[in-house]
Amino acid sequence: MSEEFYKVAEMNDLNEGKLYPIEVDGEPICLVKLEDGVYAFTDNCTHISGPLNQGEFDGCAITCPWHLARFDVRTGKVLRGPARQDLYTYTVKIEGESIYVGLPPLEE
Repeated sequence: MSEEFYKVAEMNDLNEGKLYPIEVDGEPICLVKLEDGVYAFTDNCTHISGPLNQGEFDGCAITCPWHLARFDVRTGKVLRGPARQDLYTYTVKIEGESIYVGLPPLEE
């Protein structure tokens, strides 16, 4: 089974470099528009679920407001602990001005 895509925003809803928290089918997700595209990642830090949309964003890195774990939003990679697990990133599709995020299929 393939991902299911959900329309989450329009391109003009996003300002470059500003975090845009959304919820898709119960999943907290954060969008960010960068020079090279729109990225989507889980809005919960992998350390102890800090709200990443409230963190500091700089360049392509998000810093969790709780314990300062840092991640690359393009890849989800941990850049600085205490988090050890990478962020989950989502597939983003842009059709016209509409932004869609793909959720993985539910495991049965």
